[in-house]
Amino acid sequence: MAVPSWLERLRAASKTALVQDGKRKIHYQFEDGKEMAEEYDMKTGQLVSKWGGRRWREKNTLGGTGKWQVEVGDPTLPLLGPLESELIKESSSNPVFMRKDTLTSFQWRIRNLPYPKEVYSVSVEKEQRCCVIRTTNKKYYKKFPIPDLDRYQLPLDAAALSFTHTNNTLIITYQKPKEILAAEEELQKELKKIKAANSGDGDCKTQ
Repeated sequence: MAVPSWLERLRAASKTALVQDGKRKIHYQFEDGKEMAEEYDMKTGQLVSKWGGRRWREKNTLGGTGKWQVEVGDPTLPLLGPLESELIKESSSNPVFMRKDTLTSFQWRIRNLPYPKEVYSVSVEKEQRCCVIRTTNKKYYKKFPIPDLDRYQLPLDAAALSFTHTNNTLIITYQKPKEILAAEEELQKELKKIKAANSGDGDCKTQ
């Protein structure tokens, strides 16, 4: 039996929609128990860049509900407890890695990196299915995947990757392949068909 495509899994998931403050919030419940929450700007159809952009939650080993894990958006304060928040404040000069997509590209920003652009290199590791940031001064190193490409089972393309540096922030851009652009367009059409609850109303679900 063929493995269902990611778009098919999204279509099959139970979905709840809520419209609030100019944003459409979608909650997905998958058959395997995993949950995904997304938040879109209603004017642009773009994932919001704040903490609620896209996040995941699954059952923990004891069968209880685990913590939300941020995939797109700022992973800081709103999802953390007081102690973790204080730790972030104390280390606010450390590099902060977050993903902030546009309509046509995946984008990552690493704040608090003061080195000039020529210090950095960003490459694709096709076998490991990840991108790698290196610095010639050995001050920063990071490997990160692109989950969207894994979900759609698409290869990584070095030609789609670029980066720039401004205001102590390294900005890495990966142009979305045409297959994902087409799938996202289809998904947006379907999400707009969901009867959304307004803020303060009860949830409305669709299959």
